[in-house]
This record gives sequence, structure tokens and C-alpha cells, in this order.
Amino acid sequence: MAENIVLLTGATGFIGGRLLKRLREHGWQLRCLVRSKRKLESLVPDLSGIEVVEGDLIQGLGLDKAMRNVGAAYYLVHSMGPHKASREDAFAERDRQAADNFRKAAEQAGVQRVVYLSGLGEESSELSEHLSSRQEVGRILASGGLAVTEFRAGVIIGAGGASFEMIRYLAERLPVMVAPQWVSTRCQPIAVDNVMDYLAGCLDVPETAGRVLQICGPDVLSYRELMLLYARVRGLKRFILTVPVLTPRLSSYWVQLVTPIPSSLVRPLIDGLKTEVVCTDEKILDLIPTGRIPMQEAICRALAEAKAGPGALPSQQACLYREG
Repeated sequence: MAENIVLLTGATGFIGGRLLKRLREHGWQLRCLVRSKRKLESLVPDLSGIEVVEGDLIQGLGLDKAMRNVGAAYYLVHSMGPHKASREDAFAERDRQAADNFRKAAEQAGVQRVVYLSGLGEESSELSEHLSSRQEVGRILASGGLAVTEFRAGVIIGAGGASFEMIRYLAERLPVMVAPQWVSTRCQPIAVDNVMDYLAGCLDVPETAGRVLQICGPDVLSYRELMLLYARVRGLKRFILTVPVLTPRLSSYWVQLVTPIPSSLVRPLIDGLKTEVVCTDEKILDLIPTGRIPMQEAICRALAEAKAGPGALPSQQACLYREG
């Protein structure tokens, strides 16, 4: 890359915070675009060598300064979550505006690479609004002259991730779960450490530019099997019963009662569980070879890292799961 600054958005989030650490370890010159420098400082006390620019993607603030002399930029933001908007489903509109502002600023600044983390799901299927919005953002980013690498992942397993925390609290707090039919939907979850391997590694692999790449772990499971696997890791006996009358709306109320996840996150996540998220194309394995982490190990790592909430393990070695 002619310019060696890497711009990271979403540095205060579940994925962005981990990627900040990984890119720093790889020696990249980093600049972070955040809404609040104070929040980033509370999460990353040592920001030495990292430039921080305050701005807002939805309003287009700070983008010109953030993009200056940038060779590659990570787009790791989305608007699903607590927000002052009057409608909970307005996240798609906000994401559309933010992506368009980002694309225009990156093109004007001559940014050579953009890396984006999206969601799995066949475009021909009936995607939830959340998954549709994630893929629409990818199309917006790639609609101009940018060389976009779009990674599509399903359930990401890591401490602090909304999907993992939902599974964790449900399995810990409910010995018997009365669940909707979506627990039979198949998924191919991926460990957050493998997500970092792909996000950080792609900058050194020019062949990943301008492509949509699916990323998954080695195990294909139903959501029922995933929750029961979590229970086995923790040495818990759990039973899951399915009923046909539990709608996504009722399911979200149920999850909100049991978990601390905000309703604005629960509803879109639940709506997306009816869609199978399994990799149908694994070109990434040739482009960025890495050891894919089995799901039981991913769960153990997440529990060992967890610092709050139910079910934390003192170490990864304390994991009770054993083959057979």
C-alpha cells in the first residue's frame, strides 16, 4: 500500500476492540475513528502510537480527517443496539447512511482497501432485516471504486459477543428450555480468534481484495446442539423442548427476561435465527490458511475470558468438556 496508515472504525466494540490489539501486534500504524475518545481510553488505557479521531459516520463528521493518508480501512460498525431513534428497526436506515458516507469519503481520499465484516445467509433466502441490512452495507461499500473485502460470518463465539452471551445466559439460567422451532436451524459458528485471523491476515493477501468471502468454524450444529454443547462444556444437565407457537416476538420477550441483552439487540438477533447460516464456499481456507478452532474449544476460551456474568471458568483448562 502506498499509504501505511490503517483506519479502524468500531474500535470500542466486540470485534473492533480485539482487532485493535491484533493489528497493533502486527505493527500496523493505526488510526481509530470513534464517537467518543473518552470511551476508547476507558477500554484501551494505553493508546500510545495510535491516533484517535472523533467523528460520526451517520452524520459524516470527522471522515475527511480520518481518511487522510489511509491505505486500508476497516468498517466494523453497525447501528443495531441502543439508540435514540424513535423506531427500533430504524437501524437499517442509519446503517445505509453511514456506509454511504464512509464510501464517499474513502473514495475521495484514495483509500486502496476496505475490509468489512458482514453476516452469512443466502441472498435468495428470506433474510431477516438485520442480515439483509448487513449485506446491503457490503453492496453500498463496493458500489463505487473501492476494493472491498467482505467477510461473512454467522454466530461468532467470544466473551462479550451478543450471540454468545445470549446462549450463555439461557443455558446457565434455564435447566429446562421451552424453545421455538428456530432451535433446529443449522449454523456454523466461528471462534472470535479465527475471525481475527481473517480480518488481520487479509491485508497481507492482495487476492482477498474485491471479494465476498465466507468464514466459518469446522462444526455445523443446530442452535439446540450449540446450547447443549455449551451445557456439556460447563458440566450442566439441560433439556430443550420445542413448541410451534412461540413467535419471534414472544421469543424475544422470553430472552429479555433471562438475559441482560438490550431489547434492541435481542429482536434482530432472534429474527435472524430462522435463517440457516452455513458456509457454502470455503475459498478463504486457501487464501488465509489458519487452524480452525473446534466449537468446544471456542466455548472454553470464551468462558475463560469472561469476567462477569454466569458460568465463568478460572481457566481454559478447567473446561469440563471431553470427547466421548
